[in-house]
Amino acid sequence: MNLNSAQNDRAAGVLVALAAGDALGAGYEFGDPLPDGAEVSMLGGGPFGFDPAEWTDDTSMAVPIAEALLDAGPTPAALDAVVRAWTAWAAEAKDVGSQTRYIIDAAGRTAADDGRSKVTTDDFARAAQVFHERTGRSGGNGSLMRTAPLALAYLDREPADLMTAAGELSSLTHVEDDAREACGLWCVAIRNAALTGQLEIRTGLPLLPPDRAALWLERIETAEASRPRDFVKNGWVVEALQGAWSAIATTRAGSNGPDHLRAALEEAVRGGRDTDTVAAIAGSLLGAAYGFSAVPFEWRLHLHGWPGLRARDLMTLGVELAGGAGRRTDAWPRTPHFDYSSWSRTDVLVRHPDDDGVWLGGVGALGRTAELGIDAVVSLCRLGTEDVSGIAAEDQATFWLVDSAAPESNAHTAFVLREAAAAVERFRAEGKTVLLHCVRAESRTPTVAALYGAQAAGITPLEALERVRSVLPNAHPNPAFREVLAGK
Repeated sequence: MNLNSAQNDRAAGVLVALAAGDALGAGYEFGDPLPDGAEVSMLGGGPFGFDPAEWTDDTSMAVPIAEALLDAGPTPAALDAVVRAWTAWAAEAKDVGSQTRYIIDAAGRTAADDGRSKVTTDDFARAAQVFHERTGRSGGNGSLMRTAPLALAYLDREPADLMTAAGELSSLTHVEDDAREACGLWCVAIRNAALTGQLEIRTGLPLLPPDRAALWLERIETAEASRPRDFVKNGWVVEALQGAWSAIATTRAGSNGPDHLRAALEEAVRGGRDTDTVAAIAGSLLGAAYGFSAVPFEWRLHLHGWPGLRARDLMTLGVELAGGAGRRTDAWPRTPHFDYSSWSRTDVLVRHPDDDGVWLGGVGALGRTAELGIDAVVSLCRLGTEDVSGIAAEDQATFWLVDSAAPESNAHTAFVLREAAAAVERFRAEGKTVLLHCVRAESRTPTVAALYGAQAAGITPLEALERVRSVLPNAHPNPAFREVLAGK
């Protein structure tokens, strides 16, 4: 599917924001609600001992869905790949939901009894049905937390088809109508947000039977009139959805974009109990509405989890799923090297006039990081997976910026520029020598360099820009970037 720049950014944000919410809530899981305004951070720990910025089972179960859909599309073969990946993950996972654990174990026993080494979708579906019949319910939140990747695979399909597929995916472990419908409603909302930028949970209601639509409308309205902390049974899929939507709806006034994303995820965590799951659910929809560019750098920097992935990997999965062409090692973002060979003047490299521990350069300067003792890289242009060598992943910061003044070219321009400057400042505070670069260091790099220089030298950004131009005479930030420097 051909997406515009804004849609591409939003698709990339779905899994990254899901994982950010997940990791943010991990350290508070099963705790009581926090006071209003209490600080929330990716501190790790919690009952399962997660590392700081490590995601939990919510994201770990979503990743195989994304990967299987990339490899096989929305087909039965993809679902077989999903359940096999879940089975392998659960064997060593720190945390697996009790209902999901039962299904995985029961499906494995069925396969073993039949003399098979691999489980199938049918094994899972039968085990899930048995669980439901034995307990009389199967409405835990374990299917809603993981279903977001499906929405990206259905951007070019009908919402009704997505609603059906989400129910089927839920039924691999959770067959109750509440779980199936919650997954469908949330996925349809993600699809709509990724395409339009709108945050609206009601989009999928017309796809439900009238009586069920009326029930869910009542639940949605209750969420909008409540706080996440009011949903004390948020291990139940209905209250998990209500808690997530409440966090989004009650923080919308007076905030938008990155500010709203942060406020909503922090509010979801302050709600207490199943904090990681409620925040992960909220994050998937917020990421779809506001994009990768809205996720704070400090959250993305160390974000990681099973199976050894980081934020860039989740971004890649989102972009490729939405694009519909599968994995492509010859194209960004999976290509090892992004080709800038046709560009001139990419080898520029100078020291920042206000901090000689910061180098300003073009993309060609990446080949000199070892020679110059550079410890950290802040990139403002697209790169391949192997374009930065010898620098640890946690010392690389990437920001999406196009050198264009058109409003539709960049999402949250001022926020992203300031986040990039803050990344330079953070790395310098850690004692690292930093390379700040774009392609030719003519617009993006000098803009961020000026924002950083203003902080370092205690002057205005426009004054700092003139100092940057003394070492980068070709520096000419585009009008949109200059407006940010002027504080407009």
